[in-house]
Amino acid sequence: MREIMVVPSLLSADFGNLGADIKAAEECGMSALHCDIMDGHFVPNITFGPMIVRAVRSLTGLMLRVHLMIERPERFIDDFVDAGADEITVHAETCPHLHRTIQHIHERGIRAGVALNPSTPLCAIENVINDIDLLLVMTVNPGFGGQTFIEAMVPKVSRARAMADDAGVDLDIAVDGGIDTDTVGRIVRAGANVIMAGSSTFGERPRVTWACQALTAAARAAGEAR
Repeated sequence: MREIMVVPSLLSADFGNLGADIKAAEECGMSALHCDIMDGHFVPNITFGPMIVRAVRSLTGLMLRVHLMIERPERFIDDFVDAGADEITVHAETCPHLHRTIQHIHERGIRAGVALNPSTPLCAIENVINDIDLLLVMTVNPGFGGQTFIEAMVPKVSRARAMADDAGVDLDIAVDGGIDTDTVGRIVRAGANVIMAGSSTFGERPRVTWACQALTAAARAAGEAR
């Protein structure tokens, strides 16, 4: 069985006290952090860029999973790798040459993922499924934290897992958006094994450690039951 991993998203962290939030994530056993990069064009919000990723890299040895919600992400692959990214996920919707972008990420020696918005069908990645390490199914429309989970994405995750299994690919299926202790069980039982979570982890300040542990316990219990 694939390891069930909860990955706290820095989108909901306290940037005035970032080191303490990262330390809290480390202390409760998290193995990775999620970096949401938004450009105000592809999504209606602006977050941060390579400079902050580099600063985070200097604060922790945790895996940094960078999610590029930006137009023309191929322009910035090298910048984020140089800043310390261990994995870069791009959106199929923003990459007219998706295979080339995946190749570029792999050529830099890190993991490559592809994200799909809620309305984007799984067929968008069927011709690159053998080339990626992670498929990220967005369970909200990207752009902001704290949104409501879209229930219609549960069967999409099931289809994504079946698609990977049929292709014989050992693929991480990730979800991002509206994940908490109430929704995580359904999404894990559907086949997701990487859970990106912002508001339900860092957003539970000052109980960050408790929140991360509670979400991880719920996710792993669901994984054992499926």
